[in-house]
Amino acid sequence: MTVLPLLLLPGLLCDERLWRDQAAGLADIAAPVVADLTRDDNLAAMAARAVAAMDGAGAARFAVAGLSMGGYVALEVMRQVPGRVERLALFDTSARPDTPEQSRQRKGLMSLTRSGQFRGVTPRLLPRLLHQDHQSGPLAAEVMAMAERVGRDAFLRQQSAILGRPDSRGDLRCIAVPTLVGVGEADILTPPELAEEMAEAIRGAVLRRVPGCAHLQPMEAPEVVTAMMRDWLG
Repeated sequence: MTVLPLLLLPGLLCDERLWRDQAAGLADIAAPVVADLTRDDNLAAMAARAVAAMDGAGAARFAVAGLSMGGYVALEVMRQVPGRVERLALFDTSARPDTPEQSRQRKGLMSLTRSGQFRGVTPRLLPRLLHQDHQSGPLAAEVMAMAERVGRDAFLRQQSAILGRPDSRGDLRCIAVPTLVGVGEADILTPPELAEEMAEAIRGAVLRRVPGCAHLQPMEAPEVVTAMMRDWLG
């Protein structure tokens, strides 16, 4: 069986834990590499570092899956090296830039963080990330611990990268690889209508809405997401 190199791109305040179950569950058909998206403050550099990781793995061509901020990076990878990407998966993300209100809120949060008030993902923030059924217990604790590992400085770099992202809607019709668009039914950060917009614009894209999930479906519904990705990888 052919094993396809697979680039996995985490979201804001996420690390390799986000994709842990998919990396293990797809190991028979894919060779996963989880990119480090904590070291750069712009999408172009993040994407270039991710592609370099695939170079280091000896992968001339590869599949790409990104969640939230990782989805923004995935679209940048498509712009930088379109001929190397065989398949694309976009989870809980958007092709749109921030609205003015979103930018204002993001800058305010960055200002608070610089003043020493970084608290990572607190219990108060969990309802924006997790379905109500997952907002307490081990999964919630793992999400908070993951944010702590990423830390304050990386959070500021990631927010700067997100603020500077382009409007990618015009690029979607140029995508000509098998594409999966997945979204949690209860995602309030990047709601289902944004996933529908992307799926409608990408030729032949498959849209999957996952019940019982919000913004972090690879952790919230690991078996469902792994099965979706197995179908996507063919």
